Amino acid sequence: MSDVASLQGEDLEPEIRRFVQKTSEDYKRFGGEGPLSPTQTRQVAERVREPWRQGGPEMASTREHLVPSRHGSVRVRVYAPVAESDGPALVYFHGGGWMIFSLDTHDRLMREYAARAGVIVVGVDYALSPEAKFPVAHEQCVDVLLWLADHGRELGIDPLRIAVGGDSAGGNLAVGAALALRDADRSGLVKALLLNYASFGGDFTAEYHARYGGPGYMLSSEEVSRFISNYLARPEDRADRRVRIVDADLAGLPATFLAIPECDLLSCQSLEMAPRFRAAGVPLRAEIYAGATHSFLEAMSISRVANRALDDEAAWLREIFAA
Repeated sequence: MSDVASLQGEDLEPEIRRFVQKTSEDYKRFGGEGPLSPTQTRQVAERVREPWRQGGPEMASTREHLVPSRHGSVRVRVYAPVAESDGPALVYFHGGGWMIFSLDTHDRLMREYAARAGVIVVGVDYALSPEAKFPVAHEQCVDVLLWLADHGRELGIDPLRIAVGGDSAGGNLAVGAALALRDADRSGLVKALLLNYASFGGDFTAEYHARYGGPGYMLSSEEVSRFISNYLARPEDRADRRVRIVDADLAGLPATFLAIPECDLLSCQSLEMAPRFRAAGVPLRAEIYAGATHSFLEAMSISRVANRALDDEAAWLREIFAA
């Protein structure tokens, strides 16, 4: 047990606190009091996040394509900030505990990356749990990356300049896919990893459960437990290193950016992983954002810390692709 007391959101940046309070109110307003099915949970999540995807930069083009995979076709959405071809790309896997959220909930975030970093962004609509259990989403993400290596130029992408990113569960998918490609001798396909409040499949400290796993923050201890239970097909999958990245060999991974919100349950995993990336020889930039919590980047319409993080990441991507 931890004797650390939670500040219940009082340690958040004021704009981030507004974001958390508003989304919490909307979840209660749209979701009601009773239990929801996975489909209903997704519908509520879409309504809650809808205001936060409005505005932002306009794209020169936004197109959707179907990409073949081991588990059926995967829809991808391609955001091009300018009408040029053979540009660098960021392939992005949205978060949501492998269970909720979509290309639409993360639409503005992906457009912001495209505009700020000057890259084509490819959002991946992988299959969600509990209908699709591990390793379906993982293998779909790997297959999309392999397809882009062969067909990227058809979408205006330079296949030699592809970064992979994701937030929360999407960060887990991003690292897992990069590890799978490394093990298949395709490590050169991924030039960089952009990981926002990523899940590394590890354990949580008692301090972080007590301080950040309850009311006032964006991700609760109860939600984490429910998400992982829905995602895994078997209890033994919890130890699979495609999920439990904390036990994986990180050698050979590309340059990595860790965006770590100070006030987030998952951040104890990022703080544990940072020295492990460095020890494995991975060029790492790890930034802790004070007053931020899980999903804080989606508050970019009102939050200074969210915009600072996005600018940091965009500048880093530009440097990676210019090298």
